[in-house]
Amino acid sequence: MFLTIKEAVNTYKNGCKGKCETTTGILLGKSFFAGIMIGLGAAGSSVAAHNIGNVGLARLVAATVFPVGLMMVILMGAELFTGDCLLAIGLPESDITPLQFVKTLVYVYLGNLIGGIVLSFLVVLSGQLDYSGGLLGAYTIKVALSKVGLSPVKAISSGVLCNILVCAAVIMAVCAKDITGKLLVSFFVIMLFVTAGYEHCVANMYYITAGIMAKMNPSYVQIATDQYGITASQIALLNIKSMVVNNLIPVTIGNIIGGSCFIGLPFYYFNKNKSESKEEVKSSKIIEEDGSNDVLHRGYVKGIAR
Repeated sequence: MFLTIKEAVNTYKNGCKGKCETTTGILLGKSFFAGIMIGLGAAGSSVAAHNIGNVGLARLVAATVFPVGLMMVILMGAELFTGDCLLAIGLPESDITPLQFVKTLVYVYLGNLIGGIVLSFLVVLSGQLDYSGGLLGAYTIKVALSKVGLSPVKAISSGVLCNILVCAAVIMAVCAKDITGKLLVSFFVIMLFVTAGYEHCVANMYYITAGIMAKMNPSYVQIATDQYGITASQIALLNIKSMVVNNLIPVTIGNIIGGSCFIGLPFYYFNKNKSESKEEVKSSKIIEEDGSNDVLHRGYVKGIAR
């Protein structure tokens, strides 16, 4: 058993107000853990894919691990920026105000960012990047460089495509009434976006931060040079400024467009509960009055006959 898409959209819509009225502390806390959860999925996917030479196969392998992050977010009630772009569903009927929409997304984004950064520190301190003789550290640098090297058009477009899939997964998870259904739809849709290589701003909060930290280790840098031909000038481009300007800003814009404009608002209009028009209400009243008059008339005639 499952909810129809109309029921799922309206269920989500009815929850928008409550989510936006969540206290700042709880919202930041939930979003902090969502950043960690998505980061864990990203870290695990890097471990799985870092020693595979074929790009398509490497992406597919990574895509079988990464979705666990969103599964945790959905089942544990954490707040993820990309999924919360669906709050746009609550705007047309004023369930929430534009200010509440923006404010909630800002707090969730901030919490996700802090979570991603904290996880990056923990992963580096754990020694995980030493796997395969430091190859994982070099791979982490390579991934981060590929993300800060995107043009604005590519970053925005990839962000749009990513969040079309992420928000579709969230709505489909609402459709599912049991844990198995929620996990299955999360897995396969997110698997698709990772295999396709689209850009997710929260995942990038981990990927790029981890890459910046990895480049501080000379042995990782040397392996990146030997294995991937990465030069010192390219390494120099990997920094906080390029992370924010070249990736997070355009990818976030794309994620908002994909989640709010391609999924949230269209699916609200496709599935909104239709209200009666004035003409329908007027016609209904006339029919009711005619029916009442007919009943009275039949009663009056029956009385005369007696």
